[in-house]
Amino acid sequence: MKAFLRQLLTKSRTKSVRHLSSRPHKPVLLEEAIRYLSPQNGHNIIDMTFGAGGHTERILQENDTTVVYCLDRDPTACAMAKQLSERYPNRVVPLKGKFSDLPVLLKNLGCKMNSFDGILFDFGASSMQFDTASRGFSISKNGPLDMRMDPEEQTVTAADVLAKADQSDLYKIFKVYGEEKHSKKIANAVIEARYLFKPLKTTRDFCELVQNVCDNEMRSDMLHRPSHPATKVFQALRIFVNNELNEINHSIVLASHYLKMGGVMVTVAFHSLEDTIVKRHIQGNINENMANTLPLKYINPMQAYDKEFMSIVNDTCWHQIHKHVITPSVEEVESNPRSRSARLRAAVRIK
Repeated sequence: MKAFLRQLLTKSRTKSVRHLSSRPHKPVLLEEAIRYLSPQNGHNIIDMTFGAGGHTERILQENDTTVVYCLDRDPTACAMAKQLSERYPNRVVPLKGKFSDLPVLLKNLGCKMNSFDGILFDFGASSMQFDTASRGFSISKNGPLDMRMDPEEQTVTAADVLAKADQSDLYKIFKVYGEEKHSKKIANAVIEARYLFKPLKTTRDFCELVQNVCDNEMRSDMLHRPSHPATKVFQALRIFVNNELNEINHSIVLASHYLKMGGVMVTVAFHSLEDTIVKRHIQGNINENMANTLPLKYINPMQAYDKEFMSIVNDTCWHQIHKHVITPSVEEVESNPRSRSARLRAAVRIK
């Protein structure tokens, strides 16, 4: 096993940054992800979050025969994947759908389990989505409160949630998915707005309500820049509307089935909720294929546990290649501030 990991890291030598075509979304931790995936001739890789195709194009530049299956639920991203497939004939396979749609999509193509050499995840919303006002993801751009990753889906929008969810559900959404300290006050304000016949239909409407509830509280991000008080509740609504955490959990399970033995999974997460799911799957801290809500701890420090019991508790099909989580360099954060919270994990399937 150690020899295999040494070989993997040797193959993933540092390479000069290849030129990528101009794209609306700048891929984060690009070279680090490619180094751990280490695409070789004949490899089949799944890019589970195609976005603008930055990671995929970089993989394709590594050699002349690697094939990348590009999954995304966003129609704009799917259109870009089709354009890339024309530039790289027979090497790009565009797929439209959620993570949970992957088995059906691959089955229709005749792909079997245990047949892929690498799987890449870049969680969260893309710059394209944040920069398009009509998508409703951005605090700084006024637009309809939509927030659906796939606006063609007949599913609830963020405006629907704010208009129909009760106070307790709104509180849980803001608290659990946004970790917002004023969750209860904001949930109460949303309910009061209904009685005042002030529907929250645009991002500006919701931002102003949150700002008033938080008394124009001054907040800052990881770079100590001013941060809007509605940032966390926007994140919470987006996660809820798109069922993101359940999709992520399911996708890690799928990765363990579709990767070959020795195949590599690389994940890039942007907040602790995403990263915790990945980490607990890698550690084996799961219950019925779901990441446990709590970390593994000894309930009774005075109790002794035998080796067999601990091997069952810590059983996992993954081995994390690096010791500590990988974060962007200072230079990358300066050139791309949106990368500031990124955390990369790479794990190899060992059983």
